[in-house]
Amino acid sequence: MRYVLRDAAGKIISLHLEPVPGAEPLPVDHPEVRAFVAVADDEGRSFAGLDANLVRVLEDLIDVLIERNVLRITDLPAEAQQKLFDRKHFRSRVQKKSLQLFGADFDGGATLSGGLLADVSGLLPPDDGNPPKL
Repeated sequence: MRYVLRDAAGKIISLHLEPVPGAEPLPVDHPEVRAFVAVADDEGRSFAGLDANLVRVLEDLIDVLIERNVLRITDLPAEAQQKLFDRKHFRSRVQKKSLQLFGADFDGGATLSGGLLADVSGLLPPDDGNPPKL
């Protein structure tokens, strides 16, 4: 059950988990409650979309704090650690299935061609051991 407050026109203006003065009880699956939660703002964003974006920001923030040794992953509760690891593993699996612009052999690391793609490495002058002349 949720509790809603309405404006003078009868439109839901707030949603509460607990009863508040003047609130009307409505079931969670009531069409008006569902419409209020999914309502889009002027830019077409929904609460769910905003929440998903915020989760990504928080995940990136935690990564930065860990990289800068401000936070250790072990400082977080075990449940939080597990959720972060689950998201990281899921994101890595999704990225592996995404569009591979450079092919499966290219990992962005150093290669015999100095990190260049194989199709352009043959255009390099031969390396005779001498520094290039300017």
